[in-house]
Amino acid sequence: MSKQFDVLVIGGGPGGYVAAIRAAQLGFNTACAESNAYADPKGEPRLGGTCLNVGCIPSKALLRSSELFEEANHSFAMHGISAKGVAIDVPTMIGRKNTIVTQLTGGIRGLFKKNKVTGLNGHASFSGKEGELYKVKVGEEEVLAKHVIIATGSKPRHLDGIPVDNKVICDNVGALDFDAAPKRLGVIGAGVIGLEMGSVWRRLGTDVTVLEAAPDFLPFVDQDISKEALKLFTKQGLKITTGIKLGKVSVAKKGVTVEYEDKDGAKKLECDKLIVSVGRIPNTDGLNGDAVGLKINERGQVEVNGHCQTNLPNVWAVGDVVRGPMLAHKASEEGVMVAELIAGQSGHCDFNTIPGVVYTHPEIAWVGKTEQQLKAEGIAYKPGKVPFLASGRALGHGDASGFVKVLADAKTDRILGVHIIGNNASELIAEAVVTMEFAGASEDLGRICHAHPTLSEIVHEAALACDKRSLHF
Repeated sequence: MSKQFDVLVIGGGPGGYVAAIRAAQLGFNTACAESNAYADPKGEPRLGGTCLNVGCIPSKALLRSSELFEEANHSFAMHGISAKGVAIDVPTMIGRKNTIVTQLTGGIRGLFKKNKVTGLNGHASFSGKEGELYKVKVGEEEVLAKHVIIATGSKPRHLDGIPVDNKVICDNVGALDFDAAPKRLGVIGAGVIGLEMGSVWRRLGTDVTVLEAAPDFLPFVDQDISKEALKLFTKQGLKITTGIKLGKVSVAKKGVTVEYEDKDGAKKLECDKLIVSVGRIPNTDGLNGDAVGLKINERGQVEVNGHCQTNLPNVWAVGDVVRGPMLAHKASEEGVMVAELIAGQSGHCDFNTIPGVVYTHPEIAWVGKTEQQLKAEGIAYKPGKVPFLASGRALGHGDASGFVKVLADAKTDRILGVHIIGNNASELIAEAVVTMEFAGASEDLGRICHAHPTLSEIVHEAALACDKRSLHF
């Protein structure tokens, strides 16, 4: 007799495992199916999806290691600290990253046990219906479920004619596992992954060239931010070219040759390794959605409404597999919302207040509308912009690069967007998210006492600057 569950989650990434835990907390008999896409040394499937295994977590571990190495070589002297002969052991750095991944992915299994979530190992796909229940094949086993939450995530987009072997030509998976810093690294795609991984290896001494097809650098962030970022990253040593037309990519014993055209004509890039980071695509091709009539659009996304409901009763989808930004925290919020909606609660996810972050140095973080979006939509606004140079804490850190920009409605003063480039931007943006969730105004943020000296004071100053009453700039 087939196992039967109230809720079956397909996929154990940030959307899936969080949805499963929340559903179990709400009293549902819950299972979560995960394939062996990311296997541990014993060959068993690891939970956590792309984020914990080959994405958010391991990349941040490498970013931190590379930041410390660069600080020791270039920033200690200003503090009167002498450090000579500082070297990096890349295998040790990679080993530390792997240890963190193992710890966190194993921790999810512990959370499943604590919350009584049944883990099912194997690829899951629809196989039909039995009355109101959905039949789902997991590996060689078939299970039944009243509700199904699809959380199968995404995979790297590859380009025709550029075979990814994750040794010489790599996507995000291979880029996290170099055994040494290459002498020359090419990166196709100046998005989040490309810039973060390019930054890691640049700090370790690699000559990094980033090629971007789009005419503008970081077009999805506020233009003030993107201009500042390009200036700072170029100063750091990243070679960034936008508006390129990619040609032939060939591999030889000596490395990779990338042929391309830019505004000055035909060019060639010779590199030892190449990272391809041109976006991601939803993982829907193995769902067998046709078996139940699941609607999947031409982009491979499961079609859902604002509450992540698909065209089928009791079938839901969250995370990278649906519309919207491919962000782990967005997937988790959707997972919680769906579990609560299944329980008859008022699950909610405000897609206008989902923060975005690029973990370069300095970090970039934002929430809400950009200035160019407000102009395009004809919304009258008042900006407040203050640099970190006005912060004693930033000066004490030895890095006062960047700024905070607050955009408020010209009539109501309600905050419409906040954009930050600077140290700890990923942490500072949370204050803006909270304020916007409560429909706060720039005056609200400006009247909240901020501890001194802190970096968050610049968020406070930028809010005051919306009404031209900044106190320290």
